[in-house]
Amino acid sequence: MKEAVYLSALGIVSALGLGKKHVIDNLLAGKQPGVVQRRDLLIDGAPLFVAQVDASTIEPPERLAAYFSRNLGLAILALEDIRPEVDSAIARYGADRIAVVMGTSTSGIAQGEQAVLYAKDNGHLPNGFDVRRQEIGSTSEALASYLGVTAPAFTVSTACSSGAHALAAARRLLRTGLADAVIAGGADSFCQLTTNGFKALSALSAGICNPFSRNRDGTMIGEGAAIFLVQREPTEIALFGVGSSADAYSMTAPEPEGRGVERAVRSALSDAEMTSSEIDYVQLHGTATLQNDEMESKVIQRVFGATPPCSSSKAQIGHTLGTAGAMGAAHCWLAASSMNIDRRLPPHVWDGQAEEGLLGDCLVECGERLAPTARGVFLSNAFGFGGSNVSLILGRTE
Repeated sequence: MKEAVYLSALGIVSALGLGKKHVIDNLLAGKQPGVVQRRDLLIDGAPLFVAQVDASTIEPPERLAAYFSRNLGLAILALEDIRPEVDSAIARYGADRIAVVMGTSTSGIAQGEQAVLYAKDNGHLPNGFDVRRQEIGSTSEALASYLGVTAPAFTVSTACSSGAHALAAARRLLRTGLADAVIAGGADSFCQLTTNGFKALSALSAGICNPFSRNRDGTMIGEGAAIFLVQREPTEIALFGVGSSADAYSMTAPEPEGRGVERAVRSALSDAEMTSSEIDYVQLHGTATLQNDEMESKVIQRVFGATPPCSSSKAQIGHTLGTAGAMGAAHCWLAASSMNIDRRLPPHVWDGQAEEGLLGDCLVECGERLAPTARGVFLSNAFGFGGSNVSLILGRTE
């Protein structure tokens, strides 16, 4: 029997709100409070629907000023949601036994963009600008410095699977004895590099994204942070299984039949020593692009046959890119936890217009609940550019 790993605490900020209470309430109600239209994210000034965090971010101490970006601010905001649990772990194990693993795809690139524009007008970068603000590795490095912990700290950047890979890495650090607790998850924020890149790929929705609908036309970018405290000590939510694969098919498109994704899902089931019939709900990657939703539908139908309840949260929080895998796991954590006393499932927000061959009848309606006999074990999918696929299985312990 493999050594169990537990997701002891969750801190989260997203377009659904700040902290677990706001997020779970809006998530389960099918609300979209952070979905707004902006004109400053595309270089041609065209309007773009995004899912943004409605908050000013926390500025770190002056000693960390060189790292400051909105991305780091969102990560700190999420971290402060679980600060008592983190401080307790530091006191128990010591700062040298607490590791940090974060996933991101943007880091502080938005601050780098602003610095370049300033230099274009003024002939030099802004006074005090430090390249560490936009370095990918800075996300974990800065959080470790913020907390004063000194075990391994590193950042994973595998596009939209980064946050899920960070949780897998946290489990490895615990199992190898390199740490006694790990702060792990993801953080990503808006920048023009991302939005214009997705537009160049014709991958953005003209309005609010519409996952698995026959009317879907692209994804919607979101921002946020989801951070877990991962430990060996039993709590109510465990990370039962991890599966990953690499397609090596395309830098931007999923392999049409989803064979790599299927390997990740089946590997997670094998790692958890579970069958597909033991999964009570699937948090879909569900980006609302034509290719992703078709591919993921095929995989879920092949693996599960009698498909369990499924949903994608992209119409509520957008595609949060490097933190999407951590966000999916966070929504599963919230739905499985004792915070969800009615055992409601995250609904699938869309127009209800199914396409033949795609998932349709299994998509969760608002108010739908777990079956009375269900234990509360969930699968969460995350797929990234370049064919980086991760599936996580987590849920209630017995």
